[in-house]
Amino acid sequence: MNRTTLSLIAGTAALAAITGFATLTTPDAAGKDTAEAAAVLPVERTSLLCPAPSISDLADTSYTSYTPVTKGAENDGKAELRPATDHSAQGKGKKKADKPVLTPKEPGTPVTGDASGGNSPALVGTAEGRFAPGWTVQETTEVAAGTGRGLQGVNCTAPDTEFWFPGASTAADRTDYVHLTNPDDSAAVVDIELYGKDGALDSTVGEGLTVQPHSSEPVLLSTLTDEKQENLTVHVNVRSGRLGAAVQALDDKLGGDWLAASTDPTGSLVLPGIPKDATAVRLVAFTPGDSDADLKVRLSSPTGEITPAGNETLHVKAGMTTAVDLGDLTRGEAGSLILTPTDQSVPVVAALRVVRGKGAKQETAFIPATRPVGTRATSADNSAKGTTLSLVAPVGAAKVKVTASAGSDGGTAVSKTYTIKAGTTENVEAPTPSGLKGTYALTVEPISGGPVYASRTLTATEEGVRGFTIQTLPDDRGTVAVPEADQDLSVLQK
Repeated sequence: MNRTTLSLIAGTAALAAITGFATLTTPDAAGKDTAEAAAVLPVERTSLLCPAPSISDLADTSYTSYTPVTKGAENDGKAELRPATDHSAQGKGKKKADKPVLTPKEPGTPVTGDASGGNSPALVGTAEGRFAPGWTVQETTEVAAGTGRGLQGVNCTAPDTEFWFPGASTAADRTDYVHLTNPDDSAAVVDIELYGKDGALDSTVGEGLTVQPHSSEPVLLSTLTDEKQENLTVHVNVRSGRLGAAVQALDDKLGGDWLAASTDPTGSLVLPGIPKDATAVRLVAFTPGDSDADLKVRLSSPTGEITPAGNETLHVKAGMTTAVDLGDLTRGEAGSLILTPTDQSVPVVAALRVVRGKGAKQETAFIPATRPVGTRATSADNSAKGTTLSLVAPVGAAKVKVTASAGSDGGTAVSKTYTIKAGTTENVEAPTPSGLKGTYALTVEPISGGPVYASRTLTATEEGVRGFTIQTLPDDRGTVAVPEADQDLSVLQK
């Protein structure tokens, strides 16, 4: 190993600590020794992107920012969310404002901001130093009436280069947008591909779309194709640059919500936190490879795993979107869906559309397949009466610590520990801060046992309709593994 390689190791270690995205693997540094040499450090800088919340004049949106207190984080730093430039026809070329929507004051305490009415812009956020590790921002919108009425929520996302959204639609009663937000100083170029029940939909309109620097573009899916399909998979592939992406799914009769991206294609998937009073559950799955996927379908309940009658397995044809209605799957108990290969493992993406209520009082939310909690997951914007925390341990029993932060306007943090039995899902009674005033955050930290998956459901009643929204809780990216850069490696020089 020469001095150039040593410099590369040191440089990559610094980059990983700053961005939170990188770990180093080289032909000379692979294997067990590399893992032992890695150090886990708090990230020093991160970005989050919040899509434009609503075009309805009857919409009220709140933003809640929270950074957990992280051991070893820097003592200084800052974070802020600022409006992006909106180049869409809806936004009429709004310029980015100078004043941030919110500016966090210190880790451990949530801070909130608001936007009222339609055409509020997308937000571009950055956090540095002690505000970066695990920084989480929730966007929550209440729409009083009209298409998509109800409660809509989404976790603002880190920029990336590829996204999969099974569960979108171009049906006549749906108005679905894919929101693309560019945080960088150069334009991003992106392709949007649509896959229906028979494969890829013919469209050239979605190829080579340009998203200007520090701006956001909502793209109406029905403008990309003439085909009306009830169940679609949307693939957002960034050719150059990076973006944040989310799908806003608005239904004329069933309300609406945000559809977050599924976890990357993989052989086994967990979709946590189906509400116990769900009246209809639809599973939408897609495999991007050349091989069909055969999946075993199981419902993880509070007492163990159950095979849904009539839906024991799911066959997903290569390159085609498959959807199956599972009815009132949970039957009054907490539940999560677990998909595993029956034989050969084939990468799959998936999401659930969940409906609560009946008749004119129905409301919709989505649960994409998600990554495990990992080291720690964070949920912002919780209330004492409207929050349900769902935990699932699909492989083995797990012990989990859940901490309720201080309230945004007052209160003291509280923690509780829970044991989740193997193969079960529990809606735990999450702690609330003592003396709570305002909103608060939850952090979920596995202590021992197998992997844990989690989601949080928010509820609110508007005009007699029980609105709800569900956010999955993957690892909050608070730390990153980097190679040790201060070792004396001169003996390895050639």
